[in-house]
Amino acid sequence: MTTTAKNETTQRVTTRLGDLHVRIAGTGPATVLWPSMFVDSHTWDALLPLLPQDRRYVLVDGPGLGLSAALTEVADIDGAAAAALDLLGGLGVDAPVDWVGNAFGGHVGYKLGAMPGVLRSLVSISAPAEPIPADLRRQIGLLKPLLRLVGPAGPVRTAIIGAMLTDRSAADPVVRQVVLDSLRRPHRASLSRALESFILRRVDVTAGLAAIAVPCLYVASDDRGDWSPEDAVRAARATPNATAVTVSGARTLVPLEQPEAVAVLLRDFWDGLASS
Repeated sequence: MTTTAKNETTQRVTTRLGDLHVRIAGTGPATVLWPSMFVDSHTWDALLPLLPQDRRYVLVDGPGLGLSAALTEVADIDGAAAAALDLLGGLGVDAPVDWVGNAFGGHVGYKLGAMPGVLRSLVSISAPAEPIPADLRRQIGLLKPLLRLVGPAGPVRTAIIGAMLTDRSAADPVVRQVVLDSLRRPHRASLSRALESFILRRVDVTAGLAAIAVPCLYVASDDRGDWSPEDAVRAARATPNATAVTVSGARTLVPLEQPEAVAVLLRDFWDGLASS
């Protein structure tokens, strides 16, 4: 473990999908922040200072992404959830955690939320419970061989940024650079395997939402076509204790695009848990 310039520590934790790189900030009850596909833990950087300071935040680079070990074989969301359990065990976390997942991280959270005693609460941001529409699956499938051959460059990079950010966010040099830096860190073969594992192999989990017993907050954006505010409401209705909200001016990377709005939602949600 090493100390960073931001009063954080970094650590590598062995899991069944390779060593995961995590950044840890603060002390107190554990809160896990698991980001979207293609990007890494730095997509939480603008949000983190706005959150309560009496918590231990675990910011994760997903399997095969960021500075985590390269994926050596194709996996799936179930495998990522199992790796998340390895991560919590490796960090010595033995109490239920508050889980905040963006897209990929939300999909992992759906799995963990149905497991007794793992989560205290779940915030799932821009994470469709439904499978990928067939036409979008075909489009994404075209990226896989290109990612392996040339990496996230040229039209591939343009397609990823377009899927992650609104046009306004993509034009913001600071926001755009966070995504570009995230794309540069993993090896292109690992990025290609991660795409197949955690996007193309994503399945419909709508029926499983009824098994999630922890309090949930489902956060949609106003500019992601495959998980609209109406989709989030339907998912919340299928979950025993869930609320759906919408954040404007964002696409997939809602915590990066609208950190102030997300911070307010998280604070209010967690305050509600404490009062209940």
